[in-house]
Amino acid sequence: MSKPVKGPASYFPSIEKKYGRPVTEWKDLIRSSPLTKHMELVAWLKNEHGLGHGHANALVAHTLAEGTGPV
Repeated sequence: MSKPVKGPASYFPSIEKKYGRPVTEWKDLIRSSPLTKHMELVAWLKNEHGLGHGHANALVAHTLAEGTGPV
């Protein structure tokens, strides 16, 4: 039996279902953005791509935690 997913990644199945894009695609968008701050990226995902706050926040947090996002 596998452990349940916790933290930002727990949102990923609903993000993919609701917005029709795989999480890897969202993460690539975040990494390629010229924006550098967490909340700037969250606002950008909300305003330009129509994501809800929780979903945008989860994607940005997870991407930045990987160390491959904006500095």
